[in-house]
Amino acid sequence: MKVLLTGASGFVGGAVLATAQLRGMSVRPVFRGEASVAEGDAVTVPTLVDDTDWSVAVSKIDVIIHCAARVHVMHDAKVDPLRLFREVNVEGTLNLARQSAAAGIKRFVFLSSVKVNGESTPLGCAYTADNVAAPEDAYGISKAEAEAALRQLSQETGMEVVIIRSPLVYGLGVKANFASLLRWVARGVPLPLGGATTNRRSLVALDNLVDLILTCVDHPKAANQTFLVSDGEDLSTADLLRRIGKALNRPTHLFSVPVSILNIALNLLGQRAIAQRLLGSLQVDISKTCTLLNWTPPVSVDEGLRRAVEQSL
Repeated sequence: MKVLLTGASGFVGGAVLATAQLRGMSVRPVFRGEASVAEGDAVTVPTLVDDTDWSVAVSKIDVIIHCAARVHVMHDAKVDPLRLFREVNVEGTLNLARQSAAAGIKRFVFLSSVKVNGESTPLGCAYTADNVAAPEDAYGISKAEAEAALRQLSQETGMEVVIIRSPLVYGLGVKANFASLLRWVARGVPLPLGGATTNRRSLVALDNLVDLILTCVDHPKAANQTFLVSDGEDLSTADLLRRIGKALNRPTHLFSVPVSILNIALNLLGQRAIAQRLLGSLQVDISKTCTLLNWTPPVSVDEGLRRAVEQSL
């Protein structure tokens, strides 16, 4: 079986490539470059849009793993971010999928996001893979539209589509908000989050996400299914910070400020999204994933955090 992997230089795609090669899988990685060229078994494409020529890349390929995307960024300053997300995440993805189907490719594994489900859950009420999509931001909307377009294409062509929705991914090389948490704890910064003990958030270690992606390459029961993924253990913010400290072998300096006061303060400062991420809940139910695929996250939260802090700071 020959696999085409897009986004091979990215945080997730790079880990997929390394693990697949360690497992002896035959992978053709796709990188972004100035022109469409083939070097060895790797392919370079200039961009991921609706007129990209994938003919060289998809030749003699059995399965696509599509990790490349315009990713979510905090405080996106673009005038029309939804249009830009659609150009890459919807139109670019569908263009690749159409050419894949035309080339006779059997399966298309699409890395999506829990943002398709929404931004938060009431405590104890986890999202499921079969919930109606309810995205709230431009990135989530683009991923939801891409999912719908892929399902329609699958019905028209018979190409199997597998969708994996991921919450926040952490691992070696993680950036953005999670990297900030690592730095704060590593530097011993006192944090007013000791009282954030009642919220719960689902996260996924990079190794667990990669393992599920590679499981979905050829698992017969994955065909035309949507899966949620996590570590299988949901954490409060205070617990997460303490366990980051444990992974770093450093004390975590937390003090308690009432969550209601923190929430008000952050909202007054225009940090509503940060307040939700630090103080709110977002849980996913992975029972379908585990049952249908006979899959269990291979890495525990503590091991995932240990791997994440290695050379990350």
